[in-house]
Amino acid sequence: MRKRAWRTRGNPAISMAMSSLFAFPSRLFVRDWRIPAVIVLCGCLISLISFGPRASLGFFLTPQSQANGWGRDVFGLALALQNILWGLGQPIAGMLADRFGVVRVLWAGGIFYALGLATMAVSTTPLMLDFSAGVLIGFGLAGCSFGIVLSAFGKLLPPRWRSLAFGAGTAAGSFGQLFYAPVAVSLIDAIGWQETLGIFAAVMVMVLPLSLALATGGCDPTPRTSAPQQSLRQALVEAFGQRSYALLVLGYFTCGFQLAFITVHLPAYLLDRGLSIEIGGWTIAVIGLFNIVGSLLSGWLSNLVPKRYLLSMIYLGRALVILGFIIFPVTALSSLVFGATMGLLWLSTIPPTNGIIALIFGTRWFATLSGFAFFSHQVGGFLGVWLGGVMFERTGSYDAVWWLSIIFGLLSAVINLPIVEKPVPRLAAAPA
Repeated sequence: MRKRAWRTRGNPAISMAMSSLFAFPSRLFVRDWRIPAVIVLCGCLISLISFGPRASLGFFLTPQSQANGWGRDVFGLALALQNILWGLGQPIAGMLADRFGVVRVLWAGGIFYALGLATMAVSTTPLMLDFSAGVLIGFGLAGCSFGIVLSAFGKLLPPRWRSLAFGAGTAAGSFGQLFYAPVAVSLIDAIGWQETLGIFAAVMVMVLPLSLALATGGCDPTPRTSAPQQSLRQALVEAFGQRSYALLVLGYFTCGFQLAFITVHLPAYLLDRGLSIEIGGWTIAVIGLFNIVGSLLSGWLSNLVPKRYLLSMIYLGRALVILGFIIFPVTALSSLVFGATMGLLWLSTIPPTNGIIALIFGTRWFATLSGFAFFSHQVGGFLGVWLGGVMFERTGSYDAVWWLSIIFGLLSAVINLPIVEKPVPRLAAAPA
């Protein structure tokens, strides 16, 4: 008696199912587990892990400088170099992510970052510090920080998720700052600054497995329209030909200047005012705590009010908060109040900035265009960190840089107002 067998040749449905099951098993599972919630969760964890150490590097300024006999300008130059290389590397990382997918870029960034932290721990010369804290960590941040994470969100998530996801990814970076700041202070006190950097380097390796959830191809996975595909050159010409993009990029300079200066030099500034390093740690942590609220609120408001108005109010608010901080006596209470109010405005520029880029130009070259905007941010960061160290060594005070932060905040509040929030004609004319 002939045994009955399943035949697939005459049944196209069964044939297709069996072929998918055995020939392409990954497709059946990759698409199932990478739901929006998982993508956002893994992206937020990457933001937390990558932003935390960078936000706590200011606590290594004093012990590493004392151990090697350096002035603050040496450490400040290394972190200024980090900021400018982060900015230079961000558009390159964005281009690579747009063309070849996000995972490769995240892996490279995580490896560079971990090597930079480990090498920083054994740096005994200014040149070695520039290479580790400046070059390796700078390029590492370009490859695995929230800029690449948010670009993956823009590509993988439906439009209704984007603004809130941008806020969540930014808030996760703030939670990293909240978590890492007191941990860094405690570990430095308990086991030493070199060992603390080694622990941070080991944790950074977690970026590699988490990045698998953010896998993208080299194309825009959102529903396609009949609009012709843009080349990279066409995208850049279009973006830099738009007045609104130029204004957005110019205003972003202030964000980097203020944040980098405060992150690196605030702990030392508070020590100069007679406060303890613990107060500096808690102030940085409070900034991270309140920025969780500020980033989520900014992401939510970006769906309700014009994003340009939101950006203008954030920059104006920062200028007023800094003014209040420096004109009143610096105490433990005023430092924590400054941390709370500045925290609400800390990274809240990111959701509306990225939202405007996605709205105007779409998501095909989103990582690249947001990367160029971020370069302006990091030019500001370079000047903020570097000027902080130079001005302190020359004058014994940070006052000039605080006042520059106020002036730049007021200018950016005005610069963002003329931005036009509507798609470029190429997108507006394309049928859905």
